Amino acid sequence: MGFSQDHTGRSTKVISVTSGKGGVGKSTIVANLATEFEKRGKRVLLFDGDLGMANLDIMFQVKPEYSVADVINGNADIRDILVDVTSSISLIPGGNGLFELQKLPQASKQTLLDQVSDLGTIYDVMIIDTAPGIADNVLYLNSAAQEITVVLTPDPSSLADAYALIKVLNLRQRESKFSVVCNQVRDEQDGRRIFDRLQSVAARFLPVTLTYRGSIPSDPHLRQSTRAQQLVCRTFPQAESAKALAGLADTFVSRADYRVSDEVECKGSLQFFWKQLIGAA
Repeated sequence: MGFSQDHTGRSTKVISVTSGKGGVGKSTIVANLATEFEKRGKRVLLFDGDLGMANLDIMFQVKPEYSVADVINGNADIRDILVDVTSSISLIPGGNGLFELQKLPQASKQTLLDQVSDLGTIYDVMIIDTAPGIADNVLYLNSAAQEITVVLTPDPSSLADAYALIKVLNLRQRESKFSVVCNQVRDEQDGRRIFDRLQSVAARFLPVTLTYRGSIPSDPHLRQSTRAQQLVCRTFPQAESAKALAGLADTFVSRADYRVSDEVECKGSLQFFWKQLIGAA
């Protein structure tokens, strides 16, 4: 099932992009994916869930005035803290106060959910950029998403940490379906090899299903764009890495291999995500 063609909000998809360790290029993937979704006519809501190293604002060269902490303090509502980075991409700056949302009075929680319900009529997809690792906040954000996308690289420790993340999400959050993206690879064959290794280990020890979403090669244009805090999909759209990111966006948009049940559809809605986040589910 693909993204909605209208803006009823019923098919807003919530995708988390996560990793077992840092330095795998999560935020670069998230920012470029958002740009590719925009090229396909989608409206995108980004959520920076990396509380310690939030950097999506840097990648889009914007300076947020507010964060989630302002919602908690009653200084702003959810719409006030949205940063429009383009005409079709908005950013919710996470901030360190993110998990204080659970302490909101019930009336404030309901107000927030009403505001989020309005947002659900605007966006086709929400992408969550989580922190790396297996801290509670990472597990929490992933378990509220409809599709969990695990990013890993050829580094052996990256594979081990990706497996650990999948294992903990399965054991503690009962998650059983994961998408996998292999980043910083030599070529598609290299990416497939890394995925096959991860899948082989997971199949032996865990009751989970891994879906290969694609690989992104580490080319000079991607490295140059990242160093310059630019998006390769904009600066070098003909680069191999940019083409791979465009292909990755296509797999999420077409979703030909993904049949969404009513349960998962509910889990993927913006309302469900925020209910989980503020402890109102």
